[in-house]
Amino acid sequence: MSQLWLTIKSRWKIILLAIVPLIASTFVIVYTVRYQAIALEKQQQEVIKTTYLNSKDLELKSYITLAKRSITHLYDSGRVDTAVMEEAKAILAKLEYGKDGYFFVYDYQGNSLVHSRQWNLVGTNQWNLKDDQGKLVIQDLINRARTNDKGGFENYDWEKPSSHSIAPKRTYVITLPKWGWILGTGVYLDDIDRALIKVNSQLRDNIHSTTFSIIIIATFVVVLIIILSLVLNIRVDTKLSVADAKLKILAQRIINTQEEERTRVARELHDSVMNMLVGIKFRIEGRIIELLENEQSDSVRVRLEDIAVKLKDTLTELRRIVRDLHPLALDLGLKVAIEQLVLNIHDVGIAAKFSTYGEVDSLSITTNRALYRATQESLHNIKRHAHARHVTVKLEEDSACVQLTIQDDGIGFNVDHIKCDPKHGFGLHNMKERVESVGGELTITSSLQGTIVIIKVYH
Repeated sequence: MSQLWLTIKSRWKIILLAIVPLIASTFVIVYTVRYQAIALEKQQQEVIKTTYLNSKDLELKSYITLAKRSITHLYDSGRVDTAVMEEAKAILAKLEYGKDGYFFVYDYQGNSLVHSRQWNLVGTNQWNLKDDQGKLVIQDLINRARTNDKGGFENYDWEKPSSHSIAPKRTYVITLPKWGWILGTGVYLDDIDRALIKVNSQLRDNIHSTTFSIIIIATFVVVLIIILSLVLNIRVDTKLSVADAKLKILAQRIINTQEEERTRVARELHDSVMNMLVGIKFRIEGRIIELLENEQSDSVRVRLEDIAVKLKDTLTELRRIVRDLHPLALDLGLKVAIEQLVLNIHDVGIAAKFSTYGEVDSLSITTNRALYRATQESLHNIKRHAHARHVTVKLEEDSACVQLTIQDDGIGFNVDHIKCDPKHGFGLHNMKERVESVGGELTITSSLQGTIVIIKVYH
């Protein structure tokens, strides 16, 4: 399970390594698009404004040309009398275009001579007239017209006839030097401001739409990657689960085969070799008795007695081997078998205590073997390495699981180091495999105060 979890974590790391750059690149693209779009918006504003002003400048020049032609016959007559000038004023006062297009005339002193939309100005001197920005409008218009024979353009704020509101205006003026006049007309620029606002709104809508589209596409790609990854994970996890289940079955078969082989070897040793050794022992003991009755040589008797002692030790060791290969006590139940192991540990001077809770004799043979072998390995490690004085073994069962707890007060060991050391920890590895083969889990905690081994096998 830990390997499976590591595999899943590694797979998700790979997925994140694919998604994170995608998200980062999406943000970079969105930022770049917005930055370029805003820059393009400013450029487009300048282009639109310049184009608009150029077209209006040509338009104003055309209007002035037409207005001048309307009075050419009078201006070129060479007359400078009042009657001719009044006739020219009347003609110019009637000229207009659009709802805000008109012509005006001022003399060089700033007196208003013609203004078809603001009659109240006619006859007044506007030399010192200023707009809202403090600009001397009439003086600038006169100076602009007189400093350039072809006329010139001026921008200022002026009242718009159609709305009676102050708006920016661009005016083109020329001089009529024979009469000491300036003739001009202009267009209001608030229309271009509205046009630019409309263009800006459309550009911003396009920017938002493009940004939203990029985000939607990126989100779709991320979601698609996640979905495909989940599908892949499910398939791989399923395959891993099947493989893990097959490995568990194979491991259990190997363990069962080992136990069966041990049982077979134990029976062969018990039924053949051990019986043969027992028979030899009886014969030697019989010869010793005969020697004692016949009062034969003491040296021969001593030798036979020595052989008998060694043979007895051999039988004891052989019984231990047979018991380890196939514990006969396990046939009487798990409690009896583990209790026998706990009693045997007293032989090395370790105080041991064994207790049970619940019905633990209803477990399967496979589970009994796994728990027995785990106990055997734990007690063996305690005898060889722990330097413990006390050992407690507890076997208990409830509705959820069977739990085996083995605790000692020895010197402990580094669990992680032993697990990672290929030269050591073989017994712990076997314990873990046996426990997991029956659907259990093994937990080992160790410190200088001792070691606790907990095995849980769930129903």
